[in-house]
Amino acid sequence: MNNVKRTFTSGDGTSWDVAVQLPGASNAMVVFRYPGSSHLDRYAWFLSHGPEARNVTARLPARTVMDALDDPTLRRLFRRSMPIRPAGWGPRTPPGSA
Repeated sequence: MNNVKRTFTSGDGTSWDVAVQLPGASNAMVVFRYPGSSHLDRYAWFLSHGPEARNVTARLPARTVMDALDDPTLRRLFRRSMPIRPAGWGPRTPPGSA
């Protein structure tokens, strides 16, 4: 885990913590952490088009990815983000009802 974080405020006023995880040569997972509940966390993939994307053995530093995440980019990623769900937790199985 890294310590490179920032916050993002969505259209409804919710302040999400943003973290960069699993950086690769040309992409990284951007995680939007909902305050107070991991069941509402979301993620999206950031794709880099820089020269490092051509080197398959390279890794994007989390700080480089975070520096590239300006407000318009974060808004776009949030709109395209998907919920993070535990294994076996489907749309008809809310948390806590096993």
